Amino acid sequence: MKKCRHIFVFAVAAFCTLFASCQKKSELRIYSIIHEEETRALTELFTQKTGIPVTYLRATTGELVNRVISEKDNPQADVLLGGATSYHILADEAGALENYVSPLAKNIPEYAKSKNGTWTGFCVLTLGIGINAKRFEQKFPGTPYPKTWEDLANPLFKGEIVLTNPVASSTAYLFVQNQLQRLGWDDGWNYLLTLAPLVGQFPDSGSAPAKLIGTGEYALGVSYLHALAKYASEGFDIQLAAPPKSVGDVDCISIMKNTKNLDAAKKFVDFMLSTEAQELMSSIDFTVPVNPEAKAAKGSIPLSEIDLIDYDTKLAASQKEQVLEKWSKEVR
Repeated sequence: MKKCRHIFVFAVAAFCTLFASCQKKSELRIYSIIHEEETRALTELFTQKTGIPVTYLRATTGELVNRVISEKDNPQADVLLGGATSYHILADEAGALENYVSPLAKNIPEYAKSKNGTWTGFCVLTLGIGINAKRFEQKFPGTPYPKTWEDLANPLFKGEIVLTNPVASSTAYLFVQNQLQRLGWDDGWNYLLTLAPLVGQFPDSGSAPAKLIGTGEYALGVSYLHALAKYASEGFDIQLAAPPKSVGDVDCISIMKNTKNLDAAKKFVDFMLSTEAQELMSSIDFTVPVNPEAKAAKGSIPLSEIDLIDYDTKLAASQKEQVLEKWSKEVR
């Protein structure tokens, strides 16, 4: 009897250990570059639909992409959520990403997915200029709003522009590449070196300019149009300008190489490409879905109204180290 009791206790302990291990394995871990509100809403809906619990770490693009690369042999997360294509290309080239082509990717435009299946876009990102109408009129009475990238580099605006730091933010790096690719390397750097002294603040977070413009701390700023549209919808005194020859990119999702939770990670990629997930995200932050069946939120700016350059994502990725080194030495 005593021997049977020992066997029973051992069996229960073994079951508990196995159950705890399965629980830990089934929990999806996400590194999220998109905003806290969107991350929380999307992960809660995913858990509701699949029963898979989710934990996430929200941080800047640079920090999380560096983590993904440094942890490639022993990943501490399963999915990288958000970030422009050039950053996912860098992680892929470092051997840090898993190949996975979702069944839903067949309806996604070619520009929004990698050829080898290591990353897939889930929403479109376009840059623009935000203007706080009240502050602009107070500071620059009678001056027309800037409508082009050249207009933004007016010396009159010195100290009233907010632009994120490209070393930390994918938003700002996209802006830098926008200028280098539309003007060429030398003229692009001339433009950036002319604009930089006019900038009053270089925050690390890509979401900061829209907020600082909305609250009236600055008159002008560079941000994603969807972020500016969101603040405008909430009653902030923001006007939007979509300059010609801007960059269009996509926010991407990818799975870490060597993840021990591959099945759950694949399910989350499928979820992010679904109509339901992309409409939920657009309803929160006014992004434009890549899923053609998903409807963008009212107030977002359709791509048909934006003049985009033919953006070379591979060139942007290959130049990243060189560009950021030059920025750190010559700009700040």
